[in-house]
Amino acid sequence: MNVVLWIAAGLLAALYLGAGGMKLATPREKLLENPNMGWAGDFSDAAVKGIGAVEVLAAIGLILPQALDIAPVLTPLAATGLVLVQIGAIIVHARRKETKSLPVNVVLLLLAAFVAVGRFAS
Repeated sequence: MNVVLWIAAGLLAALYLGAGGMKLATPREKLLENPNMGWAGDFSDAAVKGIGAVEVLAAIGLILPQALDIAPVLTPLAATGLVLVQIGAIIVHARRKETKSLPVNVVLLLLAAFVAVGRFAS
Protein backbone atom coordinates (compact mmCIF):
# COMPACT_ATOMS: atom_id res chain seq x y z
CA MET A 1 0.00 0.00 0.00
CA ASN A 2 2.90 2.34 0.74
CA VAL A 3 4.12 2.09 -2.86
CA VAL A 4 0.67 2.96 -4.20
CA LEU A 5 0.49 5.96 -1.86
CA TRP A 6 3.90 7.15 -3.08
CA ILE A 7 2.82 6.80 -6.72
CA ALA A 8 -0.42 8.71 -6.08
CA ALA A 9 1.40 11.42 -4.13
CA GLY A 10 4.06 11.68 -6.83
CA LEU A 11 1.47 12.07 -9.59
CA LEU A 12 -0.41 14.70 -7.63
CA ALA A 13 2.79 16.54 -6.75
CA ALA A 14 3.93 16.64 -10.39
CA LEU A 15 0.53 17.87 -11.59
CA TYR A 16 0.13 20.52 -8.92
CA LEU A 17 3.73 21.69 -9.16
CA GLY A 18 3.22 22.27 -12.87
CA ALA A 19 -0.23 23.84 -12.58
CA GLY A 20 0.66 26.00 -9.58
CA GLY A 21 3.97 27.05 -11.09
CA MET A 22 2.18 28.10 -14.26
CA LYS A 23 -0.29 30.20 -12.27
CA LEU A 24 2.56 31.86 -10.38
CA ALA A 25 4.80 32.51 -13.38
CA THR A 26 2.25 33.52 -16.00
CA PRO A 27 0.46 36.89 -15.98
CA ARG A 28 -3.30 36.53 -15.50
CA GLU A 29 -4.02 38.15 -18.86
CA LYS A 30 -1.89 35.50 -20.57
CA LEU A 31 -3.66 32.74 -18.61
CA LEU A 32 -6.99 33.96 -19.97
CA GLU A 33 -5.81 33.14 -23.51
CA ASN A 34 -5.92 29.45 -22.54
CA PRO A 35 -9.50 28.17 -23.03
CA ASN A 36 -9.16 25.98 -19.92
CA MET A 37 -8.30 28.97 -17.73
CA GLY A 38 -11.37 31.11 -18.34
CA TRP A 39 -12.19 30.91 -14.66
CA ALA A 40 -9.18 33.16 -13.94
CA GLY A 41 -11.20 36.07 -15.32
CA ASP A 42 -13.52 35.75 -12.32
CA PHE A 43 -10.66 36.18 -9.84
CA SER A 44 -8.15 38.92 -9.08
CA ASP A 45 -4.51 38.53 -10.03
CA ALA A 46 -3.65 38.08 -6.35
CA ALA A 47 -6.24 35.31 -5.97
CA VAL A 48 -4.90 33.41 -8.99
CA LYS A 49 -1.33 33.77 -7.66
CA GLY A 50 -2.56 32.64 -4.23
CA ILE A 51 -4.15 29.53 -5.71
CA GLY A 52 -0.91 28.81 -7.54
CA ALA A 53 1.11 29.24 -4.35
CA VAL A 54 -1.19 26.89 -2.43
CA GLU A 55 -0.84 24.28 -5.19
CA VAL A 56 2.97 24.52 -5.21
CA LEU A 57 3.20 24.34 -1.41
CA ALA A 58 0.84 21.38 -1.32
CA ALA A 59 2.90 19.60 -4.00
CA ILE A 60 5.99 20.05 -1.85
CA GLY A 61 4.03 18.96 1.24
CA LEU A 62 2.95 15.74 -0.44
CA ILE A 63 6.53 14.56 -0.85
CA LEU A 64 9.11 16.17 1.42
CA PRO A 65 7.72 15.57 4.92
CA GLN A 66 7.13 11.89 4.21
CA ALA A 67 10.41 11.39 2.33
CA LEU A 68 12.53 13.14 4.95
CA ASP A 69 10.53 11.79 7.91
CA ILE A 70 10.32 15.31 9.30
CA ALA A 71 6.81 16.12 10.50
CA PRO A 72 5.22 13.46 8.25
CA VAL A 73 1.77 14.54 9.42
CA LEU A 74 2.16 17.42 6.96
CA THR A 75 1.75 15.02 4.03
CA PRO A 76 -1.88 14.06 4.74
CA LEU A 77 -2.59 17.67 5.68
CA ALA A 78 -1.27 18.79 2.28
CA ALA A 79 -3.44 16.16 0.59
CA THR A 80 -6.45 17.38 2.59
CA GLY A 81 -5.71 20.92 1.43
CA LEU A 82 -5.76 19.70 -2.17
CA VAL A 83 -9.14 18.07 -1.55
CA LEU A 84 -10.40 21.51 -0.50
CA VAL A 85 -8.80 23.12 -3.56
CA GLN A 86 -10.62 20.63 -5.78
CA ILE A 87 -13.94 21.20 -4.04
CA GLY A 88 -13.50 24.89 -4.81
CA ALA A 89 -12.53 24.11 -8.41
CA ILE A 90 -15.60 21.89 -8.85
CA ILE A 91 -17.86 24.65 -7.53
CA VAL A 92 -16.30 27.28 -9.82
CA HIS A 93 -16.41 25.06 -12.92
CA ALA A 94 -20.00 23.96 -12.19
CA ARG A 95 -21.15 27.57 -11.79
CA ARG A 96 -19.43 28.50 -15.06
CA LYS A 97 -20.99 25.43 -16.73
CA GLU A 98 -17.53 24.14 -17.67
CA THR A 99 -18.58 20.50 -17.47
CA LYS A 100 -15.56 19.20 -19.40
CA SER A 101 -13.33 20.13 -16.45
CA LEU A 102 -15.40 18.37 -13.81
CA PRO A 103 -14.24 14.75 -14.37
CA VAL A 104 -10.60 15.80 -14.01
CA ASN A 105 -11.43 17.72 -10.84
CA VAL A 106 -13.26 14.71 -9.38
CA VAL A 107 -10.36 12.35 -10.17
CA LEU A 108 -7.85 14.75 -8.56
CA LEU A 109 -10.11 15.11 -5.53
CA LEU A 110 -10.39 11.33 -5.13
CA LEU A 111 -6.66 10.84 -5.58
CA ALA A 112 -5.89 13.51 -2.96
CA ALA A 113 -8.46 11.99 -0.59
CA PHE A 114 -6.84 8.57 -1.08
CA VAL A 115 -3.43 9.98 -0.14
CA ALA A 116 -4.87 11.86 2.84
CA VAL A 117 -6.69 8.84 4.25
CA GLY A 118 -3.82 6.48 3.50
CA ARG A 119 -1.20 8.69 5.14
CA PHE A 120 -3.35 9.53 8.17
CA ALA A 121 -3.87 5.77 8.67
CA SER A 122 -0.16 4.92 8.46
